[in-house]
Amino acid sequence: MKRVALLPEGTVSHEALDFLFGDEPYEGDHYKLISDVFRSTDRGQSNYSVIPVENTIDGSVSLHMDWLIHEVDIPMQCEWVYPSIQNLIGDQKEFLNDRGEVDFTLIRKIMSHPVAIPQCQQFIRTYAPQAELESVGSTAEAVEIVKRNPGKGWAAIATRLAAKKHGLDLMAERVTDHDNNYTRFVLIGHDPIGLDRKIDHIKTSVLITLPEDFAGALHQVLSAFAWRKLNLSRIESRPTKKKLGNYHFYIDVLESTDSVLLSAAFAEIEALGCQVRVLGSYPCYTYKEQ
Repeated sequence: MKRVALLPEGTVSHEALDFLFGDEPYEGDHYKLISDVFRSTDRGQSNYSVIPVENTIDGSVSLHMDWLIHEVDIPMQCEWVYPSIQNLIGDQKEFLNDRGEVDFTLIRKIMSHPVAIPQCQQFIRTYAPQAELESVGSTAEAVEIVKRNPGKGWAAIATRLAAKKHGLDLMAERVTDHDNNYTRFVLIGHDPIGLDRKIDHIKTSVLITLPEDFAGALHQVLSAFAWRKLNLSRIESRPTKKKLGNYHFYIDVLESTDSVLLSAAFAEIEALGCQVRVLGSYPCYTYKEQ
């Protein structure tokens, strides 16, 4: 059975992994910190790790990208997209007014992950502007803290799965500002993974480091892809952490490394004096509403 490291039970990572594996069994190792998720697979304690890398609203998850680039050398084995559906969770009876109705103005504090809180600003400003906002390690941890502190007027923004796990109420569902809030996840590990599901497309992720003092180097790199009609779905600069103003370029190409065209593009880029590091060539899966 596959052993998979991921963030705590009840997080979007947990929901997303359940979707990816479907009916296939797996053993989940849950960690509070994303650094421990990475280290689990790096040390051989798990076969794979679940890493959120990009969100519709907040863009790239820089910390996680830097871990993939600088801290570990573990290839991406697949990618999938999953909706980040957040809900307001608490003990509903704490927030009933004299008429027996839920009154969000009675909430004193709302806790969640620092990425989730900004995604729900419109709801918070409209219904609970008085609430203190507090960031914690994960959405699941926020629900756990609320559960351990009854009677304080605290609520959490988290998943339906977390509410069920801790026996709390969904006081408001889908409280994110945008309905199209999706997160892109990658599964990293040293061995390819075979899943019984339809592949949407193949993608190759590559890190390119330009030579110093080479005017027009990035233009020539992009031209190597462009004239071969290789489609790039993402390009992002990340600091090399070696010298101010020096950057790697993270690029996603919608092509397999088996492609002669992609291999030729890499050869041309290396001939320019650039370093090319393939982070993975893998299948991608798209979420379909059930």
